[in-house]
Amino acid sequence: MHISDFDFELPDDLIAQHPPEIRGSSRLLVACPGEPLGDGQFEHLPDWIAAGDVLVFNNTKVIKARLFGMKASGGKIEALVERVLDEHTALAHIRSSKSPKPGTELVFEGGIRAVMVERAGELFCLRFDGEKNVYELLEENGHLPLPPYIERAAGEEDDSRYQTVYAKHQGAVAAPTAGLHFTEALLQRLRDKGVCTTEVTLHVGAGTFQPVRVENVAEHKMHSEWFEVSEATVRLIEDAHARGNRVWAVGTTSMRALESAALETGRLKSGCGDTDIFITPGFRFKVVDGLITNFHLPKSTLLMLVSAFSGVEHIRSVYRHAVEKRYRFFSYGDAMLLKRCDGGDVTVNQS
Repeated sequence: MHISDFDFELPDDLIAQHPPEIRGSSRLLVACPGEPLGDGQFEHLPDWIAAGDVLVFNNTKVIKARLFGMKASGGKIEALVERVLDEHTALAHIRSSKSPKPGTELVFEGGIRAVMVERAGELFCLRFDGEKNVYELLEENGHLPLPPYIERAAGEEDDSRYQTVYAKHQGAVAAPTAGLHFTEALLQRLRDKGVCTTEVTLHVGAGTFQPVRVENVAEHKMHSEWFEVSEATVRLIEDAHARGNRVWAVGTTSMRALESAALETGRLKSGCGDTDIFITPGFRFKVVDGLITNFHLPKSTLLMLVSAFSGVEHIRSVYRHAVEKRYRFFSYGDAMLLKRCDGGDVTVNQS
């Protein structure tokens, strides 16, 4: 496969720069393989989910991961915390005129002081001073890291709207955006219908926006993210499949967590760890039957994932339709509902 196989023309004005005025008022493109495409509203999602089906949500919480400051010796610097290692240590992306060397002192807004300890590949290990832990420092002084295609600084509306209503566990630097459409009222309507809901955790990293820079897709190195799947979730999913119900992943991050947890043995297992699973066409899905997701970037690993799930040609037609009907794209955009289309050999890179 070549990167050009996953390209499409997208008018700039279809890239959503703000969330819809009311949470949950987005459009929903129902795009199940072998069925006519259906243009609807997200509030009608319960019409497509059967009683006894399981919806799996990613309960990660976006942190205010972006810090602006100066090197102690002078020179502007910007840090984007990728992963918190312990109370006072984190791995971060650094932007500055010159990369800081080990031992360099950094001073961020709010008087936050840190020392660059060592390089960790493309990341920098930072040790923060003071009694407050990293999460507290970021909450008080950091900025929400909106995606690069949103061409504005984060504002007050983003503090709530770039966060799901069920977010619990701090650690993501990007939102699991399919979940942004859900309201408490919609969740209750699903439960009242008899739909089962459960949660996994996958802390979305900045690598989710990283472009694929190789022509041959198989040569791409996937970023790593931490995930956890509980035993209760495993039991709920096993019971649903045993009675013939579907398992729906709310977002590609929930899907990546579930399929990572089944990758080693072919059966879903509880546990936690890092995953750099790279799902491309030919991958055989072991857990997820349906997917609720937003529209993804051209040439992105997430476009490859949905192509693997519902078929390359089908997804091409879905995206042509979405552009023609002027759906809103990306994080603050509209959503689509997909079902699995099996077939092909397994094609997965797992380091």
